[in-house]
Amino acid sequence: MELGPLLEQALMLMLTGMSVVFVFLSILIFLVRQLARFGDPTPPTPASSVTSTPVKAQPGASPDVIAAITVAVQQYRQRQR
Repeated sequence: MELGPLLEQALMLMLTGMSVVFVFLSILIFLVRQLARFGDPTPPTPASSVTSTPVKAQPGASPDVIAAITVAVQQYRQRQR
């Protein structure tokens, strides 16, 4: 059994397989790009600026509890630095 013809056949099989995969992936990429054009017909909305509004205390929360939470958060942030 000679090695030359087997290597030639293996090379041809490898090149054929790689070519088939390349063509398949190229077609798949093309189709996905075409679907992206038609998939979202709505134009993108401009990003609205986020304005932070101060959080108002719940009617049931006492000012002492809010003050304690504020102090605890400040201490936590100072320790994390």
